[in-house]
Amino acid sequence: MIFDNDQAKRRQGPRGKFDMPLLVALVGLASIGLVMVTSSSIAVAAADAHLGEFYFLKKHLLFLGIGFVLAGIAMRTELKFLEKNAFLLMLLAFSLLLAVFLPFFGMRLNGARRWLNLVVTSFQPVEAVKLILVIYISSYLVRHRESVETRFLGLFKPLMVAGLFVLLLLAQPDFGSATLMIAVAIAMVWLGGARPIFLLGMGLPLMPLLGVAATSESYRMKRLTSFMDPWKDPFNDGFQLTQSLMAIGRGEWTGVGLGQSVLKLSYLPEAHTDFIFAVISEELGLTGILVVMGLFALAVGRGLYIGLQGVELNQRFAGYVAFGISLMLGLQTMVSIGVNLGALPTKGLTLPLISYGGSSIVLTCAMAGVLLRATYEINRALDARQMATRVPAAAVPDSREVAV
Repeated sequence: MIFDNDQAKRRQGPRGKFDMPLLVALVGLASIGLVMVTSSSIAVAAADAHLGEFYFLKKHLLFLGIGFVLAGIAMRTELKFLEKNAFLLMLLAFSLLLAVFLPFFGMRLNGARRWLNLVVTSFQPVEAVKLILVIYISSYLVRHRESVETRFLGLFKPLMVAGLFVLLLLAQPDFGSATLMIAVAIAMVWLGGARPIFLLGMGLPLMPLLGVAATSESYRMKRLTSFMDPWKDPFNDGFQLTQSLMAIGRGEWTGVGLGQSVLKLSYLPEAHTDFIFAVISEELGLTGILVVMGLFALAVGRGLYIGLQGVELNQRFAGYVAFGISLMLGLQTMVSIGVNLGALPTKGLTLPLISYGGSSIVLTCAMAGVLLRATYEINRALDARQMATRVPAAAVPDSREVAV
């Protein structure tokens, strides 16, 4: 069965529960995202007379609704179903990444082929591939635990799969997502028990390839050089970053006020997507930044902690899934915030659960649902252990009988 109803009906059996701090953090981030997408997108939508000022808000609400439905389904789906079908999901991921290159199916936007044409809307496959990669590697780490821990070749298959995903992403091109996915894959294999010397031996030959990929295109070289000194060319290559830094600087301690951003008024490109953190900084100031970063830290921290519990309770698949999803959310958040602050070159990565974007919002919600399901099953295993260690009341001798 896909859905797990039996455990909920067993009053005397172990009970699972969703991690409430994690749930609160995720809902809090989605709520902040809804408010900030509304604030940052009104000017963009109003500039087009055919859209209406609340165009992006309406679509964002639709995406959130679909995402919540998928999250609810994921929260009710047993993880063993995903583990059992990990290989099929991996094949699906390859099919989706290849489909973007097919005529009529693939869409080219801004010089990149990253979207699929679904007639009524477009879909970015990489958002689904992120979750599938985590599921596949988690399944592999469970099935080949000894090989991963003791043999160099035990690392080859999962990292080869991740490497093939990366090659397809670079062909689109999508260097940001490719880097994120290979980083998460390596981190998961390390958490799965792989020896650092094996990872080093496998990773060193790949470093020159990543260097070539990062510098092979002129636009990537411009991004690498412009972020180091955006004020050198503030009206061309450094335009996005200089506008972002000005927005962040204007926010100071408490911000200029919700809805009062100036830089979002056609100055800051992608204000409601890639650079929404800059708008948050301008309108809510350092206070808003700390709240957002605190919620992300809580979500990622709880996910990693629950993952560690899962491994200790021998719920390894759930634990590795929690590790992988938490790392995916955490690293993408770090990259997105780093780009807005000028600490990293510009990448097309959204701020999870906050930035506008249909594929990103829907699949991040689904990913959050899988993470919450992992916490449910791990807590159920913890309750089962605690029940096993309890002494039944009937087995405890009455003190009066002992006295007699």
